[in-house]
Amino acid sequence: MMYSNGSKSYNTCIVGFGVKEYLPAYLDPSIKDSDLLTGVSFASGGSGYDPLTSTLAVVIPLSVQLEMFKKYISKLKIKVGEEHAKHIIANSVYFISAGSNDFLTNYYIYPIRRLKYDVLGYGKMLVKFAMDYIQEVHKLGARRIVVFSTPPLGCIPIERTIAGGLHRKCVNKYNKAAQLFNRMLKQEIVFLSGSLPETRVAMADLYNPLISIIENPHQYGLEVTDRGCCGIGIIEMSFSCNKLSKLCRDDSKFLFWDSLHPTEKGCDIYINLILPNLLKSLF
Repeated sequence: MMYSNGSKSYNTCIVGFGVKEYLPAYLDPSIKDSDLLTGVSFASGGSGYDPLTSTLAVVIPLSVQLEMFKKYISKLKIKVGEEHAKHIIANSVYFISAGSNDFLTNYYIYPIRRLKYDVLGYGKMLVKFAMDYIQEVHKLGARRIVVFSTPPLGCIPIERTIAGGLHRKCVNKYNKAAQLFNRMLKQEIVFLSGSLPETRVAMADLYNPLISIIENPHQYGLEVTDRGCCGIGIIEMSFSCNKLSKLCRDDSKFLFWDSLHPTEKGCDIYINLILPNLLKSLF
């Protein structure tokens, strides 16, 4: 299974922060003690703020990811001592990326949440989950936290294919849902950041930079933004994009690797757009 042809966005961020080239998974059996000192990933592809999203996708929910973080802290204390561990925890940067799956693989596919919530109501619930999660991470010692917004969901290649009509246009209602959620999330992050002592919580805007790249690809050295490099690029993703799949000739001209995930070039372009302001917000 291939999510990308290279680095994901958080790995590109890690390089931009000058930490290391690759952020290993905490559950990787080959992980080294030295990795604990410079950062690991607790993420599970397909999860979301809504616990139901992880249940439907059969992946690790945020609540379990938080428990893994607690175990990581315990291991770190054993490795370097309590005081040094506290210093590492307080001066690290934490990336939280969720929300897209909540809408695309939960709300708009299954009726469970739609029977109870309209888009506004569901967005408010997700924001509440997000704020609770940020505060839990803060309680464990995090003081520099980056929260990614949702991207333009309706312009993701697979969503164009499923709901964009014959011409595979961006799906307006999905983009509006993302914009609504992002506005509420930003408002709450600003409020929360002001209420947490000695803490900086920054929101990384995925929506506007990606819309700019999608609408003006040549400005960023790209040619194709409506389909992926893997396969025919309009439906393949995850397990359906593998070593047997036919690939495009030049992935550096594509924003998307498969019908859902960006290429390394796409990640690089995006991170270079947001990194300067992100650094100012955190340090």
